[in-house]
Amino acid sequence: MYGKLVKEKVKSGKQAINELYNTGYYGRPKGDVLELTLVEAAYLLYKNKLEISLDERNLRFEEFFTEASIRQKFFELKYIVYKDLRERGYYVQPSVTDFRVYPRGGHPGKTQAKMFVYVRSERVPMLLKDLLTQYNAALNVRKQMVLAIVDEESDITYYEVKRLDIKGEMKQILPLDQPAPVTMLEDRVLVWDEETSKLLYENGFYGKPLDNQRLQLSLVESAYLLDKGIIEIKDSNNKIIPDISEFSKIAASIDPDFLLKYSTYVDLRSRGFIPKTGFKFGTHFRVYSEIQTLKKLPHSSYLVHAIAHEHEFLLPVMSRAIRLANSVRKQMLYAVEFTGTTEYIDIGRIKM
Repeated sequence: MYGKLVKEKVKSGKQAINELYNTGYYGRPKGDVLELTLVEAAYLLYKNKLEISLDERNLRFEEFFTEASIRQKFFELKYIVYKDLRERGYYVQPSVTDFRVYPRGGHPGKTQAKMFVYVRSERVPMLLKDLLTQYNAALNVRKQMVLAIVDEESDITYYEVKRLDIKGEMKQILPLDQPAPVTMLEDRVLVWDEETSKLLYENGFYGKPLDNQRLQLSLVESAYLLDKGIIEIKDSNNKIIPDISEFSKIAASIDPDFLLKYSTYVDLRSRGFIPKTGFKFGTHFRVYSEIQTLKKLPHSSYLVHAIAHEHEFLLPVMSRAIRLANSVRKQMLYAVEFTGTTEYIDIGRIKM
C-alpha cells in the first residue's frame, strides 16, 4: 500500500480505503482518496502496512517520523498515545481534542465513540482554561474526557476529567442570642468563652480546642462565622473588626490564598460538608460529608484545592496530589468559582 506525504496528511488511493479504512478504520475517505493523519500514517508504516513517499522517494520510518515531528507540534507525544491505544484494542480516530476512542468491540459506523483523549507532556504546564475547553468539547457530545500525560520515559498515565455536583449530609444549628466576642491574634482567632467554644466545636466541628475552655479558629472559619453573625471579632488592641470585608482584607494580607479558600469554604458549608485544613495532604481542605461524633471522626470524603480561572497546572505536582489522594482513599477535587457558583473538577487516574 502506497501513500504520499502532503503537508500534514498522507494521501493514499482507493485500494487503501478498502484495505485500511474498511478493515481497521484508519484515516478518512475523501472520494477515492484516503486521508491519513501523520500519527496514523506513522503507525501503519511501523506495522509495514503502508509505504510513504516524499518527492518521489520512499521514506524509512525514522525519516518519516522526523519529518512528521517537524510538521506537527507534539507529534511524538500523540504517536506514543495513539500506538498505545491501538495496541490496547481500541479503534482511534482524530477529533476536536486529539483522539476520539471507541469502546472495545465497537467501531465507527457501529457504535458511538466512548471518549475524547487529550494528550499532554509532563513537562508542559496546562492552563485550566485549556483543560476546560477540551472537557466542554467532550461534554457537548456526551463523551468521557480522558487526559493522557506522557512522561519523560514515554510512559503514559491516563486521567478521567469530570465535573461533580457534590452534596454533604451535615446539619448544624448555632443558637446564639448575640455574637460571641472573640479575639484575633496574629494569624488565628481565639474564642475565650467555654460555652461558646464547646458549642462551635461540637456543633459543626469548627476550630480546634486550645485547651478545655478555649477554642482557636482558622481564618476561613472565622470569616464564615463573622458573616453569619455568630462571632464578633476584636483585634489585639480590643478594636472591633466591623465586617467581613475588613476582616477579609486582613486575612488576605496574611494568607494570599484566603479569598480563593474562603469562597470554596462557604460553598462547601452550604452543600452540607465540613471543610477542615488539608495541609497534611498538600491541599486547602479535607472534607467530611457528615460527623456524628467527635470522639471518632469518620473518613473524610474529598481533598479539595481552590484554584483561580487563570490557574496553570504543573503536571508533576498534579500527579502527586492525585496519587496521594488515592493512597488515603479520597477523591482529589479542584474548586473553581464561575460567576458566583463554585464547580468541582474531579481529575482521577483510570485504567484503559
